[in-house]
Amino acid sequence: SNRVTGSGVGAAEMPGDRTGIPAGLLRGSVGCEGVAQRDEEQDDEGEEDTVDGGVQFFVNRGGLPVNEATWERMWRHVARIHPEGEALVRRIRGATDLPKIPTPSVPAYQPLTTIPHRLEAIQRYIRDLQYNHTGTQFFEIKKSRPLTALMDIAKEMIRESLPIKCLEAVILGIYLTNSMPGVERFPLSFKTQFSGNYFRHIVLGVHCGGRFGALGISRREDLMYKQLEYRTLSDLVQEFESAYRGYWHSLKKVKIGQYVSHDPHSVEQIEWKHSILDLDKLSPEDFRRELERHTRDMRLKIGKPAPSSPTKDRKRDMGSPQRGPSSPLRRNSRGERRPSGEKKPPEQKPSSDINGYQIRV
Repeated sequence: SNRVTGSGVGAAEMPGDRTGIPAGLLRGSVGCEGVAQRDEEQDDEGEEDTVDGGVQFFVNRGGLPVNEATWERMWRHVARIHPEGEALVRRIRGATDLPKIPTPSVPAYQPLTTIPHRLEAIQRYIRDLQYNHTGTQFFEIKKSRPLTALMDIAKEMIRESLPIKCLEAVILGIYLTNSMPGVERFPLSFKTQFSGNYFRHIVLGVHCGGRFGALGISRREDLMYKQLEYRTLSDLVQEFESAYRGYWHSLKKVKIGQYVSHDPHSVEQIEWKHSILDLDKLSPEDFRRELERHTRDMRLKIGKPAPSSPTKDRKRDMGSPQRGPSSPLRRNSRGERRPSGEKKPPEQKPSSDINGYQIRV
């Protein structure tokens, strides 16, 4: 992976108040290394979850507590990517007086609490968990898993109270808004380019009362939470594009999913990429029209019956749903999506920037 150097925007840093990971997180048994790589069940751009601007990060595939092999690999990776390198690792691991890390409280609401205030409380909770700068994602998120399995991971995130990355924040945001039937949620992801490298980011779009907003986490304050105040999806996307321009990133693609079910026991998959919009192939007006079309598509989904919940089936003494010998997880064909223009040939991986410096967002 490319070495991140320099002290500019987004240079990899360990946050000062979340570096003391509890000792109980480490266990002695050695399991799978969980090396970051493209999962077989992911699609042609599955690398977005394990590569950030050409800088690879690892995923903890062994569960929690973290096994010893993953723990040691995490610290080796920190030493490689952090400007202070081994000195930082020795300072943290050798400290005997690390402060106790506070555990954020899950938001609780009064019955009359408004939706905007509830969303603000959820965002505050996500922010209090803090962004994970270690280079190792603690929770493995497989996008092809059914919603009920992803909600179990969200519960684990709350239980463990560890720093998270943007995809984990999306799953957590879905879980924390499941009890708000008037709030529709959808994945909203961005692909940007800076200095020859590509960067990917995802937030949870929200729609309620004719207004759009977003929940999420990022290294940058203006690339996560957006208040529920944007009249159209186009206005919301343009707000993110404007923020990216402030970091000299050019927006290349926007991918928008469908509304996510509010049933935490649903066996549906999240539809992550109902529309794939390539800004190099769309004029500003065409881009706006495609976003309007996607908004109509999302509205049409409301009211469609979801697959029955396995929990409800069990209550009727029917047992767990039977699964076939092969994976039951249906993948949407490309024909069902709305990509803009013709498909590009696979992009070549850029070489390291000649200046050895990247702005990571």
